[in-house]
Amino acid sequence: MLTFVIYKSILCVVIFAISLGVAAYSTWWERKFAAFLQDRKGPSRAGPFGLLQPLADGGKMFFKEEIIPNVSNKFLFILGPSLFLLTSMMTGVVIPWGKDVKIGSDIFSLQITDINIGILYVLGVTSIGVYGIMIGGWASNNKYSLLGAIRASSQMISYEIAMGISIIALVITAGGTLSLREIIAQQDAGLCNLVYQPLGFLIFLICAFAETNRAPFDLSECETELIGGYNTEYSAFKLGAFLFAEYINMFISSALMAGLYFGGYNFPFAHEFYNALGLQEGSAIISLIGFGVYFAKTCIFISVFMWIRWTLPRFRYDQLMNLGWRILIPLSILNLVLTVVVEYFRGNIIL
Repeated sequence: MLTFVIYKSILCVVIFAISLGVAAYSTWWERKFAAFLQDRKGPSRAGPFGLLQPLADGGKMFFKEEIIPNVSNKFLFILGPSLFLLTSMMTGVVIPWGKDVKIGSDIFSLQITDINIGILYVLGVTSIGVYGIMIGGWASNNKYSLLGAIRASSQMISYEIAMGISIIALVITAGGTLSLREIIAQQDAGLCNLVYQPLGFLIFLICAFAETNRAPFDLSECETELIGGYNTEYSAFKLGAFLFAEYINMFISSALMAGLYFGGYNFPFAHEFYNALGLQEGSAIISLIGFGVYFAKTCIFISVFMWIRWTLPRFRYDQLMNLGWRILIPLSILNLVLTVVVEYFRGNIIL
């Protein structure tokens, strides 16, 4: 029991550090990626290749003067970014980053907790994150902040519907399980879920952009209309918490897409590769290789987020809502119906 508690505590710290590290260096990679597309150098002064730039930016955020408007609700003003950052960190606890490691008679999992409703947990926690944005925008007592918060909350709530329906279709394909570990493990024996759910993946991808407020869906932070959106009145560490939470959400969304639709830590001919190396099931090396594969897939999706940002222009707000309600929701329902029909003829559903 003591070993289990110590291991889970260490795993929590490691996942927490990885999430913060990825969020920090996502800012560096985004600026480098944008510079490459625009034929520039990007960050190059702080350390070799600008690798210390995230540390410099974090230090600036941490040491800047904290300003709380006199007309704001101070308690809610602090609660908003705190809640948003907390919910973004909580979503990563159900993601299995690799296969189990067997040491003696003990089995150690690269997953903080495996609950049989893991997908519902992720959707529920991300829904709570909307309250952090709304509270922060309302507590600022600024009309631009409030308008940005309303935009963000209505956008996230609208796109959650299509995302949820696309996940229902995926769950049906996976045999009805809601466990992320089981869904990823099922893709070890055959094809990845992208083959069975291409339309569902496309809907999930678009909704992920909207849920994370990334361009071209960054209407809640539109500087040309709203100055800075829901975080207009924020500065220093509290502003950093909002920005960090957005990058962590992008990291978790990328990890979910890589796991749900691309097999997570599985890859083609994995068993032949492990057998060629003489590795047995439960080996720590297998687990580390799987983690590397999963992390690489996640980084590819993070780069896709950035590529889309610097490629497509921002939507108008009416286009944003029309896309969510008039296109994505009907498409997700159509995908669900097609999935039920296909699974019925495959004999996986009995009506």
